Amino acid sequence: MACWMYEGVLLFGIVFVAGWLFSTLGQMREAMDARRTLLQAFLFMLFGIYFTWFWAKGQTLAMKTWHIRIVDRAGRPVTQGRALLRYVCSWLWFLPPAAALAPFKPTAGETGVVMLGWVTVWALLSRFHPQRQFWHDALAGTRLVAAVGAPSASSR
Repeated sequence: MACWMYEGVLLFGIVFVAGWLFSTLGQMREAMDARRTLLQAFLFMLFGIYFTWFWAKGQTLAMKTWHIRIVDRAGRPVTQGRALLRYVCSWLWFLPPAAALAPFKPTAGETGVVMLGWVTVWALLSRFHPQRQFWHDALAGTRLVAAVGAPSASSR
C-alpha cells in the first residue's frame, strides 16, 4: 500500500505537467471547458503508456524504491501486452463505482465516500484469492514479487 501511495505522489507530478501543457497548448480557459473530456482521455493514455512501459521493464520508480517487481505467473518478465492488460484491469479499482454514480450526479463528498468504500471492498476481496493477490493481477496473469537483491528484513 505504501508503494501505491508513493506511485500516487509521482503521478501527481505527471498529471500536473501534462495537464498544464494540455490546457496551455489547447488554450483551455476554465476547468469546465468542453475539452475536459479530451484531457481525461489524454491522461488515461499517458498513464497507460507510463505503466505499460515501466511494467514491461519490470518495475516503476515506486516499485524500485520498495523492492517490488512485476512478473507473469511463471515468474518471467511481463510483455508489453500483458502490462497493458494489467493497466486496463487495474481500472476495476475505480470504474465500477464511477459508472454506477454517473447517472445520479452525486456531490463530491458522496462520490468520495462511494469510491473509498469500493476501493476498500475491492482491496478486501484480495483476501479471497488463493494467493491473496489483487484481482487485477489475477485477471492479467501477473504477480508482484520481491525484487532480486532486495535487502532482507534482518539486514535493515
